[in-house]
Amino acid sequence: MTWTAPPVVRTQQLGGLGSVTERQMLEGWLTWHRETLLAKCAGLDPGQLARATVEPSDLTLLGLVRHMAEVERWWFRRGFAGEDLGDVFTGPADGNEGLDGVLAADAERDFGLFRAEVEACDAAAAGHDLDETFLSSRGVSLSLRWVYMLMIQEYARHNGHADFLRERTDGVTGDE
Repeated sequence: MTWTAPPVVRTQQLGGLGSVTERQMLEGWLTWHRETLLAKCAGLDPGQLARATVEPSDLTLLGLVRHMAEVERWWFRRGFAGEDLGDVFTGPADGNEGLDGVLAADAERDFGLFRAEVEACDAAAAGHDLDETFLSSRGVSLSLRWVYMLMIQEYARHNGHADFLRERTDGVTGDE
């Protein structure tokens, strides 16, 4: 049987974020956006996930999943937590953080690496104050709060791309 991207069971509903702490709100929005990206992929086979459908762009749903694993690692683990580790999928010289080198044959593995990276990033941020800072690679002081905000906007932007990619793949629209 051919692997397909698994269905997403929402763990975060946006309506529940109206009167929570700032930390809960940031974590909730990030979780919702992570789940939205995976929902855009749900039910698709590896070939569909790796196919560029919005010409002339070569952007793919699988590329977005890979890219977000790289971006999560870069900001939560390498930046904020100061972990000395390499890239998930690509070297820093390519400049595309996982968008290139997409192979349908690696889809199941790539989804697993994404999920593992999200868990590792959540662990890296757990127990730390939102005001805790680190120095970026450019020497700028940034807070954990800033990382959450950056990740939420990064997912929001790429989830918009995923909307078009999914609709062009099989006509499916919406966030579920």
